[in-house]
Amino acid sequence: MTRYRHLITDDNRKWWTLGAMCFALFMIMLDNTVVNVALPSIQRDLDASISGLEWTINGYTLSFAVLLATGGRLGDIFGRRRMFLFGVVIFAASSATAGLAPDATALVLSRVVQGVGAALMMPATLSIITDAFPAAERGKAMGMWAGVSALALAVGPVLGGFLTEHVSWRAIFYLNIPVAIGAVTAALFAVRESRDTSVGREVDYAGVAVLTGTLTALVLALVEGNAWGWGSPEIVALLAGSAIGAVAFVAIELRVRAPMVEFRFFSDRNFLGAVVVALIVSFAMLGVFFFLALYMQNILRYTPLEAGIRFLPSTLMIVTVAPVAGRLSDRVGPRWLITGGLVIVAASLFSFSGIAVDSGYLDLLPGFMLLGIGIAMTMSPMTSAAMNAVPVQKAGIASGVLSMFRMVGGSLGIAVTGAIFQGAAGHSFEGATPQDFVDGLALAMSVSGAVALFGAAVAAVTIRAKRKQVTFEAAEAGVGGGGEALAAQEAPAR
Repeated sequence: MTRYRHLITDDNRKWWTLGAMCFALFMIMLDNTVVNVALPSIQRDLDASISGLEWTINGYTLSFAVLLATGGRLGDIFGRRRMFLFGVVIFAASSATAGLAPDATALVLSRVVQGVGAALMMPATLSIITDAFPAAERGKAMGMWAGVSALALAVGPVLGGFLTEHVSWRAIFYLNIPVAIGAVTAALFAVRESRDTSVGREVDYAGVAVLTGTLTALVLALVEGNAWGWGSPEIVALLAGSAIGAVAFVAIELRVRAPMVEFRFFSDRNFLGAVVVALIVSFAMLGVFFFLALYMQNILRYTPLEAGIRFLPSTLMIVTVAPVAGRLSDRVGPRWLITGGLVIVAASLFSFSGIAVDSGYLDLLPGFMLLGIGIAMTMSPMTSAAMNAVPVQKAGIASGVLSMFRMVGGSLGIAVTGAIFQGAAGHSFEGATPQDFVDGLALAMSVSGAVALFGAAVAAVTIRAKRKQVTFEAAEAGVGGGGEALAAQEAPAR
């Protein structure tokens, strides 16, 4: 690698860093969707139960969502590049064991460990990018980051369908190994170490334990609420436990010397508004993807691969618009981009509420395109608003909290819209007639549209139209006490 180091200069290092992080991000987000279309093949090959198949998805989601904030904080304390590389190694090793899994239990355990690796990687990608770019250019970088994330989510079903049909379902896990090798190489080659030098190496073990337990109870309740019944003793106990745990976590964090989460972040309007918007846009996005995938396969009779391909117009809009939205956010501020984006998302969701049993794909296409444009206008300005609201040395925990809200929002969206669907259709997904399905879909999409409009109102009220110069300078002053101070000790200044 030494012979190629001359290719990286002080001027272009940030772009090499962005490329390396986007490379890893693609792998993380791909695994959110690539497995879904392989489930029937996994069931036949491993003789897996329905519960085993569900936990092939839920195990990854649960460990990923629960440990995001912890992963971000550990990166701040011990070094973001170090945690990123540790996460990549865990992710690659567990991908290999998933591909070699002899039974469903081994596959589920591998997926849980994959989620742990992803939770260490995901906050690091965002905090490393934040450290590499000055505040005035972060919107552009976040736009590319959001575009890659969306591309991976959409490519997942297509790539998973292709590999499952023409190679093997095991290939979808083996694919991660060369990607992980590339991510490690790129990170070692281009990324400088950074961490929060304003704190020591002390870990808030009590906070980590309580937050992990709280989020495990909450996400498990959201994932299983429709299956177990929202009034069942198990779900009620999980929700009550998560509420008690949340109170206990706040009490612990207010008393410890080095808290895991600094609640003063939430006193900043931009950060508070951004995390609420993150929860809301993920609520709307994951719910609509879930239901439209079912609609296209169960009502329009598309194969999983055909259904995955038909999500590509949304992806194309996100990949095209997100970098533009990021650059505009740098110039005019995030407020009206986020507000307008959520209004467009709401318009898309309301258009889907008019779907009929005899609707065709062309009836869905305008809504898909609006959805992609709205998400693109929301995601990158939202991310840059949150990350610019905190000093750079706190970027790890800030990105972990933001990602945690996104994951919880997605789980909440699927859970709530699923409950609404079942209430309107009067049946489970499997037992619904085509008309029942469409009726339930219409109400679920209308509710999601209303939630998106609420998010637009939150953005308009809480997020500043444009950062003041003093805020920009204060954020940049924070760099000196954080990642760049450490980088200055290890390498020439950027």
